[in-house]
Amino acid sequence: MSMRLLTCFCFGLVSSFLTLQCSSGCANETLESDAVASPGWISLFDGESLEGWEKVGKDDSYWEVVDGALTGSGSQSMLVSTKGPYKNFRYRVEVKINDGGNSGVYFRTTRKPGFMDGYEAQVDSTHRDPIRTGSLYGFCHVYRQLVKPDTWFTYEIEVADSVWRGREMTRIRVTVDGVELYEYMDFDKTYPAGHFAFQQHDPGSKVQIRKVEVMPLEDPVK
Repeated sequence: MSMRLLTCFCFGLVSSFLTLQCSSGCANETLESDAVASPGWISLFDGESLEGWEKVGKDDSYWEVVDGALTGSGSQSMLVSTKGPYKNFRYRVEVKINDGGNSGVYFRTTRKPGFMDGYEAQVDSTHRDPIRTGSLYGFCHVYRQLVKPDTWFTYEIEVADSVWRGREMTRIRVTVDGVELYEYMDFDKTYPAGHFAFQQHDPGSKVQIRKVEVMPLEDPVK
């Protein structure tokens, strides 16, 4: 058992059908989107090319744009945004994972990341790993299926270093298809400012991303 279990704070309205396990701190179909960001948002994907993105990982892992979506297949790798780093922000992506597939939406990761570098919002509907979409991997886990496989859904993540009762921490809010699942409070401030990335987990997985937007936020900690 990690010492993190002694400081577990998970706030927010979580429906009774969710099973959450927080190990460190813890609170549908979407409309077709284009590459133009909404007001106040910055688009990181142009909908047509891999410009602004770089693969980090095995040679037999592949990233391409198929029907307007970033598409990962093959062996393990990460597709990393060359823009950044970002510290405090709102971040939203539209994602789809195949039946049996596994992926992750990474933030505050390094420029050349491995799977353990940075925060990961899990993307997993039916993979043998029981930690499902909605989880902050390694920190706060959801074990019920929130999104069916082969279905587009929207992840929105808000991240900011802040202070709670005199203690500095990193606050992370996780929302799936407009429903805020929880607010996680990482008092270890595990990962500093960093980049965004997507995970290609294994040869049986196929992940697609058709919208990637960020809204930088002011630093509340001065």
